[in-house]
Amino acid sequence: MPSFERLSAYQPYALAALRIITALLFIEHGTMKLFAFPIPQGAGGPLSAMALTAALLEVIGGLAILVGFLTRPVAFILSGEMAVAYFMAHFPHGFFPAVNGGGEAILYCFVFLFLVFAGAGAFSVDNRAKA
Repeated sequence: MPSFERLSAYQPYALAALRIITALLFIEHGTMKLFAFPIPQGAGGPLSAMALTAALLEVIGGLAILVGFLTRPVAFILSGEMAVAYFMAHFPHGFFPAVNGGGEAILYCFVFLFLVFAGAGAFSVDNRAKA
């Protein structure tokens, strides 16, 4: 049986990849609300205060996560945003995420919660300040 212990040396890079890809996907949700890019999200027209807040958190918070700036506190806020989004927008439509369309919100919530505890990993502003 192969030993996977050697892979532990690459943990900071795997964490960075998770952080960066998650941020890029998350930013896209904000740009869909704010700029209808790459496609529009929602019914169109002006955003409600809650939708505007969510969009700004997704773009600004996503950019902070992308570069690894204040990763832990920003990830905490974004995890909370996704928990609120799940229970307000998805859960009322059914118990199971496959039915209510909330699987992505749950996944974002827990990836961001993981980043609160794990930190930014490699290639981050947070870790550059330590060097």
